[in-house]
Amino acid sequence: MARPDETATGMCEPSPTEAVEDDLGDLYEHAPFGYLSTLMDGTVVRANATFLAMVGRTPADLVGRVRFPALLPVGDRIFYDTHFAPLLAMQGEVREIAVELKRPDGTRLPVLVNAVVKPSAGGRPAVIRLSAVAAVDRRRYERELLRERRRAERSEAEARHLAQILQASFVPAALPGVPGLDVAGVYRPAGSGDEVGGDFYDLFETGHGWGLSLGDVCGKGARAAVVTGLARYTLRAAGIQDARPAEVLSLLNQALLRERTDRFLTAAYARIQHDDAGRPRLTLSLGGHPPPVRVSREHPSGPVGDPGDLLGVFGDPKLRETEVGLSPGDVLLFYTDGITEGRGPGDAMFGEERLLRSLEAVHGADARGVAEHLVDEVVAFQSGLPIDDIAVLVLRVPD
Repeated sequence: MARPDETATGMCEPSPTEAVEDDLGDLYEHAPFGYLSTLMDGTVVRANATFLAMVGRTPADLVGRVRFPALLPVGDRIFYDTHFAPLLAMQGEVREIAVELKRPDGTRLPVLVNAVVKPSAGGRPAVIRLSAVAAVDRRRYERELLRERRRAERSEAEARHLAQILQASFVPAALPGVPGLDVAGVYRPAGSGDEVGGDFYDLFETGHGWGLSLGDVCGKGARAAVVTGLARYTLRAAGIQDARPAEVLSLLNQALLRERTDRFLTAAYARIQHDDAGRPRLTLSLGGHPPPVRVSREHPSGPVGDPGDLLGVFGDPKLRETEVGLSPGDVLLFYTDGITEGRGPGDAMFGEERLLRSLEAVHGADARGVAEHLVDEVVAFQSGLPIDDIAVLVLRVPD
């Protein structure tokens, strides 16, 4: 009578235990991952068929003859000896180390390697068990990600360069000399300067004396830049044609409404002339703009002028004119709200009091020194990263 595990032909079927063992052996040899075992010095003592296929070699090529680091390119081999092996010896395992395996034909296969140390037992040497999974798609993704990052960095640099070029067109390359005045202007973009802002200033000669303008367009970017360019050159053209500052701002307001832009702005315009004694005298008009600040020995220090209405909003804005006389030693500062609204510790604003103290602290300096000191102080107040553009124009009467 045949045993239960025999077939009709008398041949024995493998027991379940034997079948599982055979399956485990096949799983080891043809697993989705490459498996190999090495001694602690990296000498290969066993490798499955998957790993052999990865490196294009036979068991006779590797077992007992090659150290695992020899299968790596020079850079990865150095990394293995200086980092991988010491870390493995110290903590008994390493996870997801990205290296490349060299093949006899010179090609390389990117893989992720995991390794654990099997401690020695019964006098047998300790063994390192490693798994290697092909990371071709991951490496391709990483390379593409790196390319996109570099492309983005180039685009960002180009955008910043373009913003700087465009912004430079909103302020004079150099201010002209005005008889009896020391003048200086400073512009500082918001943040890292990669987006064009809406601040501008200008100083130019007219048939009625000298024209001075400074303004701030709402918002940033290309659309704000279009309005900024329109504002600066409209003020220049209108200032040459008309001597009255309020009328100059009114002409700008009409131009903005005619363009139907959704951007409003604030602006200051002043006509600079000299009185019979040769001292500078300004006629000033403001279109919703912060009044300039005067620091003087002969007059109370503080803002001068009437703010008036925003431009580009109303058909007939209220625009008034103020006469401002300047004496020897006087400083008159025109600025945009990036100065007073700069936020520092505790969300506190720089404010007009700090502004006045900053001007008084450098009252004896020249116009350039006054302008740079103020801007540096405002930027430092904001931990070196201003949230808004800053533009200042300083007039100083020499002693």
